[in-house]
Amino acid sequence: MKAILMFTYSVVSYLIGFVSLLLWIISVSNLIPEISIDRVPELPLWQAVLINVGLISLFGLHHSITARKGFKKWLTSFIPVPIERSTFVLISGLLLAFMVFQWQPMGGVIWTIEEGSWLYYTMYALFFTGWSILFISTFLINHFDLFGLRQTFLELQGKPYTPLKFRITAFYKYVRHPLYFGGIVGLWATPVMTATHLFFAVCLTAYFVIGALFEERDLVNEFGDTYLEYSKNTPMIIPGMKTNVKTDPVAQGS
Repeated sequence: MKAILMFTYSVVSYLIGFVSLLLWIISVSNLIPEISIDRVPELPLWQAVLINVGLISLFGLHHSITARKGFKKWLTSFIPVPIERSTFVLISGLLLAFMVFQWQPMGGVIWTIEEGSWLYYTMYALFFTGWSILFISTFLINHFDLFGLRQTFLELQGKPYTPLKFRITAFYKYVRHPLYFGGIVGLWATPVMTATHLFFAVCLTAYFVIGALFEERDLVNEFGDTYLEYSKNTPMIIPGMKTNVKTDPVAQGS
């Protein structure tokens, strides 16, 4: 019975996380004005900036803190280990949805591309390509492990959890974090760049880079020299831009 409840919890968490991610993508697409980040401003600029910085900080701090092994160890002293990842996904989804619906537009136009032009369609092609790279990358890792379903499904079957093996496949041959690369492309590829969108893209790009740097330490701890060697030959986020992992004795687990 406990295993069934945990699996149900993970399914609900997955659906909330996945739907929130779709809402986030739609909000930066300008395809549905009602939830677009480029709605008509309702607050003074300074107030909108403060609220938006707070929303991004809340979302970013949650990811940066709760994704660390020390926090996971602390959390699983209160909740069953199989639902740790699902809990992360659930809270992330709720915070992401909160950010989408509470985001304050700031107005202003940086650039605009004529609708119907070849460049207009090129921008949307890049937009959907970027987000497709992000989604496909989750499956290259293991989509259901990343979103917490695999953990509870194995528990439901009475099988022990086995960590994922290190693999270099498809996009991972060209960048170490194609998921972040796809997200950055999706954020910046827009035919209408407003001040709101620019602010959003800059902040989220900074978050992706910082998140990748934190994640690198965990990957070095988990895979050691295998990951260090991989990092020497593969750019971190941008194809063609080599960025090796900066390590120290702690990061290498020695």
